Amino acid sequence: MGLEVESRPSDSLYIERVWRSHSSEVDRMTSVATAHGELVAWEERGRVGVAVRGPETRATLAPVPEDATFFGITFSLGTSMPHLPVGGLVDGAVEIPDVTGRSFRLKGSAWHLPDYDNAEAFVRRLVREEILARDPIVADVLRGAPPEVSERTLQRRFVAATGLTRGAIRQIERARQAAVLLQEGGVPAHEVVHRLGYFDQPHLARSLARFVGRTATRLSGEPETSEPLSLLYKT
Repeated sequence: MGLEVESRPSDSLYIERVWRSHSSEVDRMTSVATAHGELVAWEERGRVGVAVRGPETRATLAPVPEDATFFGITFSLGTSMPHLPVGGLVDGAVEIPDVTGRSFRLKGSAWHLPDYDNAEAFVRRLVREEILARDPIVADVLRGAPPEVSERTLQRRFVAATGLTRGAIRQIERARQAAVLLQEGGVPAHEVVHRLGYFDQPHLARSLARFVGRTATRLSGEPETSEPLSLLYKT
């Protein structure tokens, strides 16, 4: 009961993760901050919807419809839809019009609804149709490669490709990693501070409150509240 979530990684350079979920006997969730944009499809009481969501810069409470199914493609950092400037999607979303039970329209073309098993084929077509683009410099720098452009150019490309500064992405990703260590790894808070480079435990606490919406104690094993967390995963 609650929000059942299944997810998998992908070998596509454009995809961070593919996920699906089903809601039952839960009316809201804590949506954890994320630096990634995504395409989401859902079905609720026979109505199908599709939206493109941008990055989220803070944890928020979000309503969850009863007995609904969801599917999402979380894009890799640096991947975006140029016809939907990501700066306008930060902490927001654009719902796609003309959705039926099997198809929707995107940038003037008809598209079959993707699913958990064919997400990569769907994304390959998005790339071929030049609807989806990726800035390789952003991805390379986030993996630790030295930048091949000036710092000013790099910051401009980060904002253009992700809607966020490099510093904001680091903060969000670090908080999510801390939550996973506390929740799934059983790592004590003081060790998380040391591993991830927080100044001290109050610094960790402020980061978790802002980006995850949980305290370290709750993540470490206190009984969960009625609000489940959105997808967290080990990178």
